[in-house]
Amino acid sequence: MMNNRLRWLIVTLVAVATVVNYIDRGALGFLWPEISEDLGLDKFEYAIILNVFTFAYAFGQTLFGKIFDWVGTRLGFVLSIVVWSAATMLHAVATGLASFAIFRGLLGLSEAGNWPGATKANAEWFPISERALAQGIFNSGAAIGGIISAPVVAYLFVFLDSWQATFIAVGALGFLWLIPWLIIYKTGPEAHPWISAEERDYILTGQRNLDTEEAASYAPNSREILSRKESWGVILASFFLDPIWWLFVGWLPLYLSETYGFGVAEIGLYAWMPYVGAMFGAWFGGLLAQNRIAAGWTVNRTRKVVIALGGAIMLVSLLLTIVAATPLVAVLLMAAILFGFQTAVGNIQTLPSDFYSGKSVATLAGFAGTAAKLAVVGLNFLIPVLTVESYAPAFVVGSALAILTVLSVLVLCPQIRPLKPTA
Repeated sequence: MMNNRLRWLIVTLVAVATVVNYIDRGALGFLWPEISEDLGLDKFEYAIILNVFTFAYAFGQTLFGKIFDWVGTRLGFVLSIVVWSAATMLHAVATGLASFAIFRGLLGLSEAGNWPGATKANAEWFPISERALAQGIFNSGAAIGGIISAPVVAYLFVFLDSWQATFIAVGALGFLWLIPWLIIYKTGPEAHPWISAEERDYILTGQRNLDTEEAASYAPNSREILSRKESWGVILASFFLDPIWWLFVGWLPLYLSETYGFGVAEIGLYAWMPYVGAMFGAWFGGLLAQNRIAAGWTVNRTRKVVIALGGAIMLVSLLLTIVAATPLVAVLLMAAILFGFQTAVGNIQTLPSDFYSGKSVATLAGFAGTAAKLAVVGLNFLIPVLTVESYAPAFVVGSALAILTVLSVLVLCPQIRPLKPTA
């Protein structure tokens, strides 16, 4: 029915869910100047609310990793997006720190399902050679969400003239997404009624292990996953890398407001630009990995080279951002940072499916996501302290994190290939 392209429709739907995810989570930062003035909240209370979200998000990664492996990709996404859309709408009735923290925590817990769910959908629907590209398409949804969330939220706020109504409007988007998802995503590729025999064979053949059938079916439990150093390479790489992204997702609006005196409309004019770089980086990292594997490179060499390249781009751009002279130069350098981030992260996120199969993929992705968000919690507590005079110390910390990300993969993942059961 889909002319051998059903898998690309699936990953596009997941990417659109990610766009909605980023619009919903980004609304608070963009609306904060109005919310803080209306309710008398300050920067430190914003950090508390942000960390409640992030801590819940960290727990939600592991929780939803298990849920997706338990109920499957289709129902897992339904559960995740219904709860996060409702939580977004509930922001409209928040009246202070406590209520914002409660609704933000619910949002973080449920939005977390998007990431292990996407990793699982990728592992189910794509052969090994296409997984980095599929992950890049999915990750570009985060970038596109970042691009459009600022102007969309700003426009809705100006049109509706109410931050409460704006939360309700953006929360409704998730319920609209459910319609095509429930129609299109019926099962995995093995039994989907729309898939052609040609595409099914292409996907399933490309997922087979080139080493042994024993390794191909290796899906260990949580305890054994955590006993492998390769798993810790994935977990630590995520732990060090993710705060770089959240430095901009959580704090870019406040950076523009505090450094340049921007209001909601001006933030909406500038804050989307870094995510253009992220979008191109997501595509670039996936296409580069696919190209190198097609050229005969091993998965091990491909992943490490692309991840190291992304780390180098982040490192140089973060250091240059310290001396950015104008807001335009700053956001363009941030675009380069997020380009490097997405170049690396798509390949890091495919590592669970490079090492394991079956019901271990989303579980390891969930562990990595939890570790990543715990690191973000720590960073969010540090930002108000680090940025008393300027945001330069935060960018220095980001530079160190870029180096540690690459080292985690190079040191703890000596060979990126399907693991075999331990003796």
